[in-house]
Amino acid sequence: MKNYTRLDRINELLKREIADMMERLDFQLENCLVTVSQVEASPDLRHAKVYISILGKKQESMKGKILHFLSRNKHHLQTKIAKDIVLKNTPVLEFIVDERIEEGDRVLQIISDLENKGK
Repeated sequence: MKNYTRLDRINELLKREIADMMERLDFQLENCLVTVSQVEASPDLRHAKVYISILGKKQESMKGKILHFLSRNKHHLQTKIAKDIVLKNTPVLEFIVDERIEEGDRVLQIISDLENKGK
């Protein structure tokens, strides 16, 4: 059984809080789903990397638009975190597109193609 550190618990708490807030923001998305896949806060809690996944048909064209929107609303999110979560420092958020899901899909597609060629 894994022993979770304080930082692990804070990362998970930040992830849930940011995901809830993003759900309430007014995204103008065209067939895209944006999720928070991971949060990595620094040990001093001054900075946090927020990894987001973008799923949907137009995900490539929406990445820049979504990152720009989140960067513009970063201050609002940080203020809300400061009100909702009692921490010594409220981390400055940095949004990063998490492409692990897309890479995994690509690998699965390659495997499927290879299996179909072998038949």
